[in-house]
Amino acid sequence: FTDCYAGSTVCAPSRCVLMTGLHTGHCRVRGNALVPLEPQDVTVAEVLKSAGYATGIIGKWGLGEAGSPGIPNRQGFDYWFGYLNQRHAHNYYPAFLWRNQEQVWLKNEVPGTMPEQPFGSGVASKRVEYSHDLFIREALEFLQRHRNQPFFLYLALTIPHANNEAGKRGMEVPDWGPYGDRDWPEPEKGRAAMITRMDADIGRLLDRLRQLGLEDQTIVFFCSGNGPHREGGSDPEFFHSSGPLRGYKRSLHDGGIRVPMLVRWPGKIRPGTSDLAWAFWDVLPTLAELAGVTPPPGIDGISVVPTLLAGPGQQRHEFLYWEFHEGGSQQAVRMGPWKAVRRWGSPLQLYDLRTDLGESHDIASQHPDIVAKIEAYLATARTESEHWPMRPVSSKAGKRK
Repeated sequence: FTDCYAGSTVCAPSRCVLMTGLHTGHCRVRGNALVPLEPQDVTVAEVLKSAGYATGIIGKWGLGEAGSPGIPNRQGFDYWFGYLNQRHAHNYYPAFLWRNQEQVWLKNEVPGTMPEQPFGSGVASKRVEYSHDLFIREALEFLQRHRNQPFFLYLALTIPHANNEAGKRGMEVPDWGPYGDRDWPEPEKGRAAMITRMDADIGRLLDRLRQLGLEDQTIVFFCSGNGPHREGGSDPEFFHSSGPLRGYKRSLHDGGIRVPMLVRWPGKIRPGTSDLAWAFWDVLPTLAELAGVTPPPGIDGISVVPTLLAGPGQQRHEFLYWEFHEGGSQQAVRMGPWKAVRRWGSPLQLYDLRTDLGESHDIASQHPDIVAKIEAYLATARTESEHWPMRPVSSKAGKRK
C-alpha cells in the first residue's frame, strides 16, 4: 500500500488506534502518557477471541501499567510477553519483562533497579539477553503452540526504536553485522543492523508458517507505528528515511504518519500495489470481516477486505483525521488528494498531494471551498478528552527541522 497511515505520529496513540478501530479524535489514549485502556474499550483481540481465535501479543504494549485495566490480559489477549511501559521498552537489555501478569527476570543488569524505580537508569551495565531476540523466540513458539487452531498474534517489535536514555549510543544492537566496516556514524550502523536483524527474523517467522503448513491459511500484516525518528543519535536524513515526504516522528505531515504497509496471504492476495488511502483504524473491521464476526458499533474504521481480495464494493473514507498534543495541539486531515494541517490557534494549511507530495506549498488561500469543507469537518471530528484538551501550539512546537 502506498497510502497507508499510522494511527498517530508517536507510539502509544498509534497502538491504541490499531487496537480499537478509533482515530485519535475518539480513542482513549491520544498521547504518550500513562493513561490505560478501560474495561469498556473493545480491542481487536476481544473481537477475534469472540470468533474462537487464540490471541497473543509479544513485544511492546504501552496501553496500561501493571495492575491497571489496560494490561493485555484484561483487553482480550490470552497470552502476552514483553514490555508494559514505553520507557521500559527503550532498553533492549532490560532487567525484566512481563509474561502475562508475572515479571520474568533476565540475566541483564540495569543500575538503579529497585521497587520504586523498576526500570533503573534505563541503560544496562551487563548485557546478556537482547529483548528482540527473546520476542522472536516467543513468537516462533506461539506459532508452534497454536498450529492446530485459529490464532491472532500481535507481534509489536521495538526495533529500530532508540533507547532514549542511552543518548547518542541509543541504537542498541548486539553487533553491527555487515555494517561494521562502513564509514558511517555509529548510530546509523546500529539502525541498519537493527533493520537487517528484523528482516531476517521476519523471514524466520514466514519459514515457520511454511514448515507448519500454515502459509496459505495465515494473513500477515507488516507496518510501522509512525515515521522515522531523530532519537538515539540517529539522523533520519542519513538514509533519507522519509523519502519525498515532509517531516518525521512527532509531525502530522505525511513523513510522520504515512507508513509502510505490506499484506501477505499466498493464494488469496494477488501480488501488486494499491493507492487506497486507509489507516490503522481500519485494521479492526478488516480482521473482523476476515474472521466472520461483526465489529463493535461506533468505530471509525472500514474494512479493506475488498481491496485485499481484489473484489468489488470497497468503501472509501471521505476524511482521515489525526490530532497530536506535544507542545500544544495539532490536527491533520486527508480528504481525497487534499492534506490539511492546523496548529491550534493558527490558520489551516492546505496541500495538494497530487502535485506537492512534500507538502511544501500552502495553497489554502487558493481553495477557500476546500478549506471550508475541511474546517466544517474539523468542528465535529473529535470528542473532548480530559487528558488531551486542545491547547495553543507554542512558538517552538511543530517547526520543520
